[in-house]
Amino acid sequence: MNLVMLAIVAGLVTFLYMRPQANTSAPSGHEVSALKLGDFIAVKVEFPTRAPTSFEKVDGLWHMTAPYKVRADQMSVQRILAIIAAKSAEKFPTTDLAKFGLDNPQLKLKLTNAAGTEEFVFGTFNPVNDEQYIAYKDAVYLLPGSYAEAASTQPIELVDKSPLSREEAKQISGFDFSRLEQWEEARLNVDITDGKWSVNAPKAKPTQNELNEWLDFSWKQAQAKQVELYAPDRKVTYPSFEVKLKDGKKIHFDKIQEAPDLLLGRPDEGVLYHFSNDVGFNMLNPPLNLQ
Repeated sequence: MNLVMLAIVAGLVTFLYMRPQANTSAPSGHEVSALKLGDFIAVKVEFPTRAPTSFEKVDGLWHMTAPYKVRADQMSVQRILAIIAAKSAEKFPTTDLAKFGLDNPQLKLKLTNAAGTEEFVFGTFNPVNDEQYIAYKDAVYLLPGSYAEAASTQPIELVDKSPLSREEAKQISGFDFSRLEQWEEARLNVDITDGKWSVNAPKAKPTQNELNEWLDFSWKQAQAKQVELYAPDRKVTYPSFEVKLKDGKKIHFDKIQEAPDLLLGRPDEGVLYHFSNDVGFNMLNPPLNLQ
């Protein structure tokens, strides 16, 4: 009996060892494309009932070219481009476009690189899982609606909410606040040369660290709550100030309103920036420690 039991056990061990192993790994899905994010130089979103939104890359940064000519919010454009790295659990042939609503698409996304233009076409939504049918080349994929949502964002929401471009923020050499009401008497100018701050107000006792922090948080990292297009009224003289750059350029801002929100207009770019009252106060009032 012992020999029989031993033989049974040995046979069972051999069977378990030799049997094919089940594939427990989850399917990786279908990659929509093998495109590379950094290769693109232009983006265009076309709609059936409204004007297209388009962008071009200039010196490594995205700029909106339509319907406005302004600096673009870089992360918003990246979200539009994210479709190139998408994966789908479903993949269908493009033999019946009407079945997926692709004969009358909701939008078309055209991405241009050195090799040409790649087109993504957005169709209807699947009623079961609420994902959207999107055609690229010779296949149709089911993808989350967030891709269409990113591409359909209203153009004004895609405008850069920083009052200064990245390059301008790196080149700040000072501020001329002398035409603002609170600094008009002092004719306040605050300048930084070779990393050292100077202030023309005799009673000011600023510290270098405080001014460095003010520059960093109030200007280099400044983000408006919202933006809108701006055309100054030439019949009105606004309180104003200028940001000085190392190359001698001065960027002019009009102060349209100080409360409840600070509204700053930048005439050269045609953008009006909305800042909360506390953020706005810090932007226009550097820490001078007046004695």
